[in-house]
Amino acid sequence: MYNNKAILITGGTGSFGRSYARFLLENFTPKKVIIFSRDELKQFRMQEEFRMHKNIRFFLGDVRDLARLQRAFEGVDIVVHAAALKQVPALEYNPFEAVQTNIVGSQNVITAALDQGVEKVLLISSDKAAHPVNLYGATKMCAERIFISSNVYAGGSKATRFSVVRYGNVLGSRGSIVETILKKEKGEPLNLTHPDMTRFWITLDQCFALVTYALTSMVGGETFIPKVPSMKIVDLFRALAPGKKVEIAGIRRTVVDLGKYFVILPDILMGGNRYTKYRKVRKTKGQESMYTSDTNKEWLDRDALMELLSTNV
Repeated sequence: MYNNKAILITGGTGSFGRSYARFLLENFTPKKVIIFSRDELKQFRMQEEFRMHKNIRFFLGDVRDLARLQRAFEGVDIVVHAAALKQVPALEYNPFEAVQTNIVGSQNVITAALDQGVEKVLLISSDKAAHPVNLYGATKMCAERIFISSNVYAGGSKATRFSVVRYGNVLGSRGSIVETILKKEKGEPLNLTHPDMTRFWITLDQCFALVTYALTSMVGGETFIPKVPSMKIVDLFRALAPGKKVEIAGIRRTVVDLGKYFVILPDILMGGNRYTKYRKVRKTKGQESMYTSDTNKEWLDRDALMELLSTNV
């Protein structure tokens, strides 16, 4: 799969991209590995780190720039699309930035790959794309959908193929919760949204095995999901920081019950006193915030439905 191939990694200076590049160069003989990213300082440091490898190239650019991607993809056989904005709180404050990079950027990767005749393109996605509850997850879900649907544009045996891999937290990755816990100062409490919160966990070696399997097996349109262990975040805290105080921050979203209506207040409360009117209103907790049609307490029977139809249709 990798030998004598030109492989380009978008977001190649990130935790996954840097480690994946090393995996490729130390275990295979690719024609070249191209690191595509927008951070010149990270590229400079990575060039120093990889100076012994002669078949690695660095291409400064942003996935938001289609023309730059077109140039970078010339002669490329495989693209692994790992570029993304992924810090959840930052994206809630800057939502359209997430859209431009994670969604529009992914569409640009697709367009450039089709135009340049890339053989295979694989999106690195997240478990947050399944039933997304935040903007990051929603943008990754959109990226997955456009990647999968892009296979309709590819016809013939030599057409570009697009597939997806989806996984959870990577042990040891930069900015991960493990890194956050270990960097906490003595006496500084750990914040937890909910005591029952869980996450999937995967190692870098498992990531490389998943990506390799997907690139080897894909025919276009698949979403590959590894079978990996889960762990409660509270148990992770106890293992890595025993005895440290844990503060339950609660779910970010605030829902108030106004009797006949629910009101969802924004995650990011703007300045001023515009929300003081809700201070004394009862706020829902736990399962009360789950307002879904299958758990609703008010149901229509046949007679009630027919009466509504007779007066509203």
